[in-house]
Amino acid sequence: MAEQHGVNLTLLLQRHLCGDWGVVSKDDRDENDYSVSRHLRILSAYPIETDKPSKGYGDNTLWIITEADRSATTILLPDEY
Repeated sequence: MAEQHGVNLTLLLQRHLCGDWGVVSKDDRDENDYSVSRHLRILSAYPIETDKPSKGYGDNTLWIITEADRSATTILLPDEY
């Protein structure tokens, strides 16, 4: 689905790794900022179709989650989250 809409997964992963959390809520953004140095889970959300709205949830959202121990980063589509 992401590739069908021209989503550049490499670019989104780079954004996630650089602390650009995308369209997460202020609370999630604050939690991510706190979590980076404390090795807690990190969640980013990005629109699949950039010309359509996304609030960090719903059908037009792709999520990237890094586990607390940094052992894995997972990219999820709406039907997988």
